[in-house]
Amino acid sequence: MLPYIFFPKNISKKNLIRIGPNRDGGYVVHKDISKNLDYIITCGLNDDWEFEKQLVQCSKNCKIFAYDHTVTNFFWIKYTYINLLNFLLFKKLTIKKIIKIFLYIEYKFFFKSNNKHFIKKIGNKNSKNQITINSIFDTLPIKKKIILKIDIEGDEYKVFSDIINNQKKIDHLIIEFHSVYNNLKKIENFIKKIKLLKLIHIHGNNFNKIINGVPNVLEMTFANKLNYKKDKLEKNLTYPIRDLDFPNHKSKKDINLYFNHE
Repeated sequence: MLPYIFFPKNISKKNLIRIGPNRDGGYVVHKDISKNLDYIITCGLNDDWEFEKQLVQCSKNCKIFAYDHTVTNFFWIKYTYINLLNFLLFKKLTIKKIIKIFLYIEYKFFFKSNNKHFIKKIGNKNSKNQITINSIFDTLPIKKKIILKIDIEGDEYKVFSDIINNQKKIDHLIIEFHSVYNNLKKIENFIKKIKLLKLIHIHGNNFNKIINGVPNVLEMTFANKLNYKKDKLEKNLTYPIRDLDFPNHKSKKDINLYFNHE
């Protein structure tokens, strides 16, 4: 069972939409997210930028800055080789398999001009191969609509202070928490400190295990209170939300979330 502070308040289903695929990589956000969107800061890229691609289609002037130190030339050589080999061995021609073989080409076309991928790790200090969220935000113009999306495999706990420092500048914060059961108190304290960002959605990632009723990985979406003032709580909302939430792993059942209301 999750602490009550993890339960999204002051939000209704009608004010939520899903951006990205109906699987891992899709996220539930406020329906007005794409209005006048300026920047998407993506921390953790891997081989999936469907979320970013859909948002850019809705907001033509948006720029994407992605940071992932693991997505290198070697990553793409290995990725393409494995997917090509799988295709040749199993000889099952599907659109998904073809896309994976040629994904590097889409990557090169997508991350050019306004969209940039930096081969750097997100961390708590600046170095040749690492950058802080503070440093990223310091380079951006003030009073811009910025989305911060974080999926950095456990390192999210290292950047809490930077997020807190920049919460005024963040329109949406989309973050995946890992090893949740062991870090419940840290997440609770973080939610209490980002007072300008209200929790509007939560989802359990079913790729991972559940410990004492707590999913090992949680996806949370926060929206800036100043930009989304008119939302009202839908009292009977349960998680996952039908027609908005989908299992990350399609062949496994989605995770029902329960909250301690004491």
